[in-house]
This record gives sequence, C-alpha cells and structure tokens, in this order.
Amino acid sequence: MGFSTKKRFIAGVVCPKCSALDRLVGFSNEGVDFRECISCGFKDQLRIMSPPRVLQTRVNKIPINTDEEARPVRLFDD
Repeated sequence: MGFSTKKRFIAGVVCPKCSALDRLVGFSNEGVDFRECISCGFKDQLRIMSPPRVLQTRVNKIPINTDEEARPVRLFDD
C-alpha cells in the first residue's frame, strides 16, 4: 500500500475489533505497512500482495452479444 512513516487516518474504514468508524491510522515501519485503531489499540500488519479485484457492476459489465432482435411485448389483445 505504501504508507508513510507518519501516522495518517484512513477515511471510511471500520475497526475489525471495536467497529469504530474512522478511527484507524495507517503507517509504515521499516517498509512494512501497519494499521492501528486509536480507540481500542488494535494493531495489525497489512499483507496486501495484489490489488483487490474490481466488483462487477452494471457500469463495468461486459455486454452480452445476442443475435436475437428485440420484439415488443403485447400486454393486451386488440
């Protein structure tokens, strides 16, 4: 992740131990990234090797190619 040696708050993150929102700080010590909760003292090492995968949404979904032509649906008989 590449935190600096200075402790900085991580916005929008919930502590895994006490569930406090916006109370985690991230910092780097000798090239190893850590996160620490300032409310309960929880501290752990971040072990992120690869970037997280992107969740599939309707915006980034690959369109499905269909050979069928769209037909209107008739709800009432004439």
